[in-house]
Amino acid sequence: MFCDDRKDAEHVSALSRVPRVVETPQAMIGMVDAVLIATDVGGEHVARARPFVEAGVPIFIDKPLCDNAADLAIFENWVAKGAAILSSSSTRFAAEYAPYQAPNAPLGEWRFISMPMAKKWETYGIHALEAVFSVTGPGYVSVRNTGTAERNVVHLKHRCGADVVIACGKGIVYGGAMTLCGTKGNATVVTKDTFASFKAQLAEFVGYLRSGTRPYPLSHTVELMRLVIGGIESREHGGTEIGVQD
Repeated sequence: MFCDDRKDAEHVSALSRVPRVVETPQAMIGMVDAVLIATDVGGEHVARARPFVEAGVPIFIDKPLCDNAADLAIFENWVAKGAAILSSSSTRFAAEYAPYQAPNAPLGEWRFISMPMAKKWETYGIHALEAVFSVTGPGYVSVRNTGTAERNVVHLKHRCGADVVIACGKGIVYGGAMTLCGTKGNATVVTKDTFASFKAQLAEFVGYLRSGTRPYPLSHTVELMRLVIGGIESREHGGTEIGVQD
């Protein structure tokens, strides 16, 4: 167990029954089968992951994987060379969304989806993005953030013809209230059991370690990170529309 502040590490260690606290992350190499990087600051993750990638230790990285294009390219390169890296938001695994996911989605073709999310786009936007992505699947073509750092209003366009709007900002209560509008109906879905979502998320990582088979393609994570990054860049450029492949 390691935290930047040893007091935090000792506190978490006692609560989670982890028997040993170390002075540096590298001290865990040779002592563990895998590592969880549980910080939500994407810009730190390359530096935090590098020692374990170089040592061949599998890694789960808390959302978002990264928050800039240069770091995304590094992660893609590491995985291409064989590094075992997985990253996701727990909202991907929320059971409440499952009835609306392909291939048996009951509401027809998607036309509009909206979802509020707490806190900062850079750290919490991925919770909304991955929840919506679990329903629509890949295929986003552009992102546009017409809000501010405190009040992000992000418009995404999907190749299926759907418009997705995510409001992410200070003062919004965290939750999974997603409004779904399709050609055959609409629904509002609220998640309740976050523990189950986190448990399923970690179970997928353990399954990946045992089987070597990714539970979802890296391309999905890459597309999601491009949406996170595009939302930042759009906001910084006055709300301009950013192509996902750009």
